Amino acid sequence: MASKKKTINGKLIAENRRARFDYAIEDTFEAGIMLVGTEVKAMREGRANIAESYATIDGNEAFIINANIPIYAPASQFNHLPTRPRKLLLKRREIGRLIGETQKKGRTIVPLKMYFNERGKAKLLLGVGVGKRAVDKRETQKNRDWQKQKARLMRERG
Repeated sequence: MASKKKTINGKLIAENRRARFDYAIEDTFEAGIMLVGTEVKAMREGRANIAESYATIDGNEAFIINANIPIYAPASQFNHLPTRPRKLLLKRREIGRLIGETQKKGRTIVPLKMYFNERGKAKLLLGVGVGKRAVDKRETQKNRDWQKQKARLMRERG
């Protein structure tokens, strides 16, 4: 059962653009994030970074490690730790599927996008991906360059 494509209608906070270059994403999951108040306020300012983060499964719980949500200056002493592990809110069946996927050879859980949904809840789009080899990365770059060149030619010729 493949997951449906999720459309993001809310406000995008952070995007891991490198993930689609380094990994061939096979499946995606939408997860909630357990946050404290100052983290939400910092994210509402658009200040978060998930570029070097990754997700892991520990027992029956999922966590995002190394996601950087900078401190919220007006909170002074009541602030949070910027790179603390944060629990991901997933259903038990989804965690089971993630465990099954990561036990296959070469699979990794990669955070793709962090955003607020229509209801204002912080969400994280996770992707299960296989690492690309250097040859695949060059081919992806070649295809992307060709698409840009083709679009430029079509614009010039009308």
